[in-house]
Amino acid sequence: MASVAQIAHFLRWARPNFPLQNGFPGKFDCRSKGNVSLSIYGHGLGRRSFSSPTYLCSAANKPSSSSDISSTAKIRSEVLSPFRSVRMFFYLAFIASGSLGGLIAISQLIGALANPARAAEILDMVKGLGIDIGAVTTFAFLYSRENKAKNAQLARLAREESLSDLKVRIDEKKTIPVSSLRGIARLVILAGPGSFIEESFKRSEPFTEKLLERGVLVVPFATDGEFPNLDFDESQDMMESTNKRRRLWRLVPFNVSEWCKWIDEQKKLANVSSESPVYMSLRMDGRVRGSGVGYPPWNAFVAQLPPLKGMWSGVLDGMDGRVL
Repeated sequence: MASVAQIAHFLRWARPNFPLQNGFPGKFDCRSKGNVSLSIYGHGLGRRSFSSPTYLCSAANKPSSSSDISSTAKIRSEVLSPFRSVRMFFYLAFIASGSLGGLIAISQLIGALANPARAAEILDMVKGLGIDIGAVTTFAFLYSRENKAKNAQLARLAREESLSDLKVRIDEKKTIPVSSLRGIARLVILAGPGSFIEESFKRSEPFTEKLLERGVLVVPFATDGEFPNLDFDESQDMMESTNKRRRLWRLVPFNVSEWCKWIDEQKKLANVSSESPVYMSLRMDGRVRGSGVGYPPWNAFVAQLPPLKGMWSGVLDGMDGRVL
């Protein structure tokens, strides 16, 4: 099966006049096995019409298991929580000690119950057994909570690592990984039907200049079979504003099967329906700072994010918000 890049390469050379405006001019269907089918349509793109690629994504892909988490993510987890392994070791040691004490107490209790001469010792043995059971239960709870936190952190780090490997198309000739934009831009990833992308595009218009000042760039990912028409005003009076709008919405997902898989995994991790339109906002360092179902809060981004230039530039680079 030919890859998406091979299909695009064939279309570019087989039909030089075929429009490849900011991505692939087709409809992609990402199934659970990663098969990609391409159907060509919609050649007549007007001067005022902008079309981003459209994809049909199913949520059949399973989230990455612990065996799929790379050693880099595990090392980062150890660096971020250096004493977690020590705590978990002592929790296990206390559980083992309490369990052993409980077994000894049970055997002594059984012997005391069988010997009437030791009846006076039964109460103390029951108290000791209760203490052992309570200790085992407490440390088992602490270990379980620590292990869940560890797995959640590993899942987040694996998500960030896989996101950094995804690629976006800047123009028809240049494709870069998301990791190349770390320290340069704050990405906002939109995933939903074409109508959701179009409405998000319209709602962002009043905040275009402020968003660009804060390094925000949008990655629109249409998950249905509809072309989102992002209309730009091509009149001479609006040329400067239109150029800024194009800069804000210039990025396009590349290698659609990988993007489909990543977005589906994030929805499953967040217990969000596969049909729900979502947005994800990234920090300057590439980590996810916020996400939600529905339209992105452009006004909140403007209020929360510091500008890239000015007296606060550099000082507030880490003030993008807490990491999810």
